[in-house]
Amino acid sequence: MGQLARLVPGACPVRVPVRVTVKRDSEMSEKTVIEFGTPREVLFASSLSLEFADEVWLENSDGSFKAQARVVAAQYHVGKLAVAARFCRDVSNWIIKP
Repeated sequence: MGQLARLVPGACPVRVPVRVTVKRDSEMSEKTVIEFGTPREVLFASSLSLEFADEVWLENSDGSFKAQARVVAAQYHVGKLAVAARFCRDVSNWIIKP
């Protein structure tokens, strides 16, 4: 994950548990943790078969954080995929502000 974080300028460590959902022919989701973030991007590990330009939905357990993002980079790391995703629009309640 750290290697991918180096490709995202300004990424700082965070620990935000979320559910990641991707919708294709069917809906797939999993629980994971956003490990790094910027005001516009998040980085997390995933076992889903995410690809470049996939749209994902991120939501925390109490529903106070919901955001749509698009995968901008992915790299295999220790049996999982390290994913960088950029928010599709400004997220007013994201913890990292510009």
